[in-house]
Amino acid sequence: MRFNRRARLDTSQIDDQRGRRVPGGGVAIGAGGGLVALILLIVTVLGGGEGIEGLDQLGGSGDLGSLLRESVGTTADTPSTLAQDCQTGADANERDDCRIVAVVNSVQTWWQDEFARRDMPYPIAQTQFFTDNTVTGCGAASSASGPFYCPPDQKIYIDLGFYEELQTRFGATGGPFAQAYIIAHEYGHHVQNQLGILDAIGGDRQGEESAAVRSELQADCLAGVWANHAVETGFILELTEENIADGLNAAAAVGDDRIQEEFQGRVTPETWTHGSSRQRQDWFLVGYEFGTLEACDTFNNPI
Repeated sequence: MRFNRRARLDTSQIDDQRGRRVPGGGVAIGAGGGLVALILLIVTVLGGGEGIEGLDQLGGSGDLGSLLRESVGTTADTPSTLAQDCQTGADANERDDCRIVAVVNSVQTWWQDEFARRDMPYPIAQTQFFTDNTVTGCGAASSASGPFYCPPDQKIYIDLGFYEELQTRFGATGGPFAQAYIIAHEYGHHVQNQLGILDAIGGDRQGEESAAVRSELQADCLAGVWANHAVETGFILELTEENIADGLNAAAAVGDDRIQEEFQGRVTPETWTHGSSRQRQDWFLVGYEFGTLEACDTFNNPI
């Protein structure tokens, strides 16, 4: 994935809190996150542990207690240099954090234009970079939450160290577009939030046919819609077949069936929250092939 060297990056869409630690210990899981926390949830359940009550997959907060607790304190604030470091697409071609800035800019350019074509408002959503712990509109969060979207404050949260976890713990091949897929998926939840889809999910949050799974697969599809139009946004010069393959590999790596098989030794579809590896790949490809919001109707079509 190559970026237009002359593209101007907008770092105002990023809240860079890296290097800052906050007191506390709870974990907030937004509508699209919880990939690492899902593993910890499985471990806790299999071990008969306590402390998972209140874990809210769709925007609430929970506390996984000592399983996620770290010794945390406060450190002096370190001013972010992101605005100086990430100014153009040339920087995105050289630095991982600038690459994510460019992806965020591209994703939001596409959805802002698409909503405008529909005479609908699209509020720009910030992505917060953090290290270890942060405070969100959904409660205190940890890097163990994985990337997530928080509906109350309409922000995406990510500890960039997750991308290494994606390879070392989940077995993904990695690559720039694998990273982009994760971000685009979370912005898919922001799109859903504007359309009122997240509010309609209610308590239907587990099971292979649940509204929660359908919402996650729709977010994968919306990530594919952006990928279809990524070059049009002016930030990305090309997406290759290898790039798309990296994205599909990442989607498969975080499928519920693959995670459950790896970490609990059996697949239990009745507890799924995100969908199978095959479903996640298939719905990304639906969005990528058709490139329209209408193609991503996971609620009224078989999944």
